[in-house]
Amino acid sequence: MTSSPEESVESLVLHATDNGVSWITLNRPEAMNAVTWDQRERVIALLADASADPGVRAVVITATGKGFCAGADLRGAPAGRAEPVAGDVARTIRLGAQRFVAAVLDCEKPVIAAVNGVAAGIGAHLAFACDLVLAAESARFIEVFVRRGLVPDGGGAYLLPRLVGPQRAKELMFFGDALSAADAERMGLVNRVVATEELEKTAREWAGRLAQGPTRSLALTKQLVNASLDTDRATAFAAEAAAVEIAMTTTDANEGVASFVERRTPEYRGR
Repeated sequence: MTSSPEESVESLVLHATDNGVSWITLNRPEAMNAVTWDQRERVIALLADASADPGVRAVVITATGKGFCAGADLRGAPAGRAEPVAGDVARTIRLGAQRFVAAVLDCEKPVIAAVNGVAAGIGAHLAFACDLVLAAESARFIEVFVRRGLVPDGGGAYLLPRLVGPQRAKELMFFGDALSAADAERMGLVNRVVATEELEKTAREWAGRLAQGPTRSLALTKQLVNASLDTDRATAFAAEAAAVEIAMTTTDANEGVASFVERRTPEYRGR
């Protein structure tokens, strides 16, 4: 059965590029933006496109309606075998939720989450994987898995301890209580909480600043920070030295040095 135009994946994940910013908007407000298989694949593809496109210099992920993403909606996923065998579920997680979160972590452009409402399960992890998180006052974050007797997927047990420490991470995951935007900000899960009507404006301001920055240097910085908690000091220092050398070969680094010497504002081109 084919989808009607109203139900096409392009209409369920809106996309636009504006002033160097790729806007990815989940658009199933009636389902609180629970993400389907097709939506997930489109978001992954759009993030890969953003990495490869020199005209894209920042990404914003947001949603319509009152929900940012209420978790996974498995409707539309490829049919599994009639009698599942050991390994099927693990493979589904690797190719699904983990790919989804990894696409954000591995995107070569800075990614902002503009969380407009409830972010639950994989929706919360989608936000936490972003480089910067803006949240409307009405936003809520819920580690919903324990409520269903499940183990957190989509990298939750990897992301949360790195953001808030193991004790806080276990508190959130063991109880599954809704976390307000203000509490999430105090815990370090959110960079800034803004009034709901100011969310898009603030996201545009932040993304605009990033889009005017030295894009390749930002990508290298993102890689260093994301890897920092997984490596020893010698490995981290070696990666830093290599990243600095790579950055120094870019046009933007030359512009940054020249602008300093000439006492003017740099004009970065993302190259």
